[in-house]
Amino acid sequence: MKTLYKFLLNKLPRPLLIRLSYVFRIFAPMLYKGNKVECPVCERKFSKFLSYGSKVAHRENVLCPYDLTLERHRLMWLYLKNESDFFTAEKLNVLHIAPEQCFHGKFKSQKNLNYLTGDLESPIADLHFDLHHIPLEENRFNVVFCNHVMEHVDDPIQCMKELFRVMKPGGWAIMQVPQDMSREITYEDASITTPEDREKHFWQKDHVRLFGRDYPQWLEKAGFNVEFYDVTKKFDTETIERFRLIKDELLYIAKKPNFND
Repeated sequence: MKTLYKFLLNKLPRPLLIRLSYVFRIFAPMLYKGNKVECPVCERKFSKFLSYGSKVAHRENVLCPYDLTLERHRLMWLYLKNESDFFTAEKLNVLHIAPEQCFHGKFKSQKNLNYLTGDLESPIADLHFDLHHIPLEENRFNVVFCNHVMEHVDDPIQCMKELFRVMKPGGWAIMQVPQDMSREITYEDASITTPEDREKHFWQKDHVRLFGRDYPQWLEKAGFNVEFYDVTKKFDTETIERFRLIKDELLYIAKKPNFND
């Protein structure tokens, strides 16, 4: 069963995985009844989470069997809940690129959000477009989410600049990426083109780079001011383990300057 799970996870195309996950979530939670780990998004408890990731970056006990959150999703949710006005502001215009299933239904039903989703091919996105050229007007959105996308695109700075363009002054964005904290500088090599080599060097077959500790500088090059949300400064060891967060992960909050200030 575990072998089949890993095979499907790494072989099936993303749109099909998204559709199959709605069936999977029906019976998977029954197999993991318990109280050792907790997902703050669905607020359910389990004996453990599922494993997830490529052969090179496979991780145990990280994927919630009900709403399919990973470490990054749970961290983002905790930031939104504890540190922002995302759930309480009177009205926010939100653009969500590559919308995650664990957030999509919740955000779509929020009364205080004008919620728009976009992706190149996702079946749950409202609009389909190339992130290098967003077909939307400038200064429109208060909040932008675009997670685990910049490691796939040809020109991350161009994509970041496009997101910067459509954001209102004073708006903020969360743009998470896979990040190798042992690397000072982001690793890119245009000669690495095969899926097998890309997985070996960039952690996944469809990645074209592996960001290092310099990732905030990429956001700054696109015009953003960057703030840090440090897991270790916000949660104790017991909470980090219960929510299965990455203890050394930093969440970067990219803010568009309010030029009127």
